[in-house]
Amino acid sequence: MTARYTLKVVTDFAASHSLRNYEGACQRMHGHNWKIEVEASANKLNEVGMAVDFKVIKKATNQVIEGLDHYHLNDIPPFTEINPTAENIAAHLYASIGLIINTDTVKISAVTVWETERACARYAEE
Repeated sequence: MTARYTLKVVTDFAASHSLRNYEGACQRMHGHNWKIEVEASANKLNEVGMAVDFKVIKKATNQVIEGLDHYHLNDIPPFTEINPTAENIAAHLYASIGLIINTDTVKISAVTVWETERACARYAEE
């Protein structure tokens, strides 16, 4: 059996958005305190006994969400072209954080974006 370690870092940011081509209240500008869960996976540990330092995941995540925090998401690429839904935000964070974190041994495995305490979207690639 192959070992697999999964680490998770949770953070948040605040931002507004509006959904284009949507019929309902969410078509109007409104905001959320988005909760973000970033999962990284590795199949081996380093010489210290870690898959990856939590600080590395936190730093990369904060670097990416810094460009979203307290902004209107519709004004920020790629959300100028695609709707800033929880699903699309999760996919964007997955790709952006992955560019910073991914190595031969560590990869971002999933990103979950909580729009409210009871509603979230999780993005992962098989």
